[in-house]
Amino acid sequence: MNPPAATVSRSRARSRAAGRRRRAMAGTFVAVGILVVAIVLAMPLFRKAVNEIGGLPLTNADVIRQQAADKHLDPALVAAVIYAETKFDPRPSSAGAQGLMQILPRTAEFLARRSGATTFSVSDLATPEVNIAYGSYYIRYLLDEYHGSMMLALAAYNGGETNVNRWLATARVQGRTLTVDDIPFPQTRAYVAKVLNAQRDYRRTYASQLGYS
Repeated sequence: MNPPAATVSRSRARSRAAGRRRRAMAGTFVAVGILVVAIVLAMPLFRKAVNEIGGLPLTNADVIRQQAADKHLDPALVAAVIYAETKFDPRPSSAGAQGLMQILPRTAEFLARRSGATTFSVSDLATPEVNIAYGSYYIRYLLDEYHGSMMLALAAYNGGETNVNRWLATARVQGRTLTVDDIPFPQTRAYVAKVLNAQRDYRRTYASQLGYS
């Protein structure tokens, strides 16, 4: 005997409802899967955005690593100097310094002669690879000049060797060691502290990009 029509109708309704629930659940699973994939793909960009919002940008990491290795420097130090100079957004200074590491043309010409470069042009300083190469060479030169003293090298990068040598001479006459607090130029004192703090932050924040892990 055939079941009553009402029973058939209720059965079909339950079946349709169950089908709708299954389709809804399948759609939910697909949406969640797409969201998870999107989050995973977006994480590097998200981290970059967070770092930039937090004031710690980084570009040209591969060039920084290479030049730091060539000049026997800490890559985080090179990144920190760039941060202190331009925050990775280069523009010529009022004094005419150029590029990411804000190198003066006369300094670049001195470094070109010292390094034996034969094809250097001041306009090359606008190229990140060239600018970072010369800036890294300059840091290495200053570290060698001041017997490995990071503080003196950074002070000279910002305030000039002539000033640093004068401050050192005054300190020697007075029988004391020149410290960061003894630097007469407030801008240079702040610069040295800024670079040293940024060096620590870059090493921690960009360990992978700068080759520490």
